[in-house]
Amino acid sequence: MNDNGERLRSNIERQARRMAQAERDRPTLLAQTVFLGTLALLFVLPLVGGAYLGHWIDSQLAGFSYRWTLSLILVGAFVGGMNVYLYIRKN
Repeated sequence: MNDNGERLRSNIERQARRMAQAERDRPTLLAQTVFLGTLALLFVLPLVGGAYLGHWIDSQLAGFSYRWTLSLILVGAFVGGMNVYLYIRKN
């Protein structure tokens, strides 16, 4: 009976230490804001870059077309989504 009591006590102490550590390691509001800002930049920059590059290519071609602009916006959204996914997976 004494051995079971010691095991129970050590398990409870270990869980209490883990809970206290988790409470100390909880991210602050600033850390969460920086994380979300990073995610936004990882998504928006390829999207805007694709739109800008597509518009520039369309302006170089004769006629009125948005083919490159729309295509590169979609590519930028895909690349941005992959950036966000890989960043979240890494962290």
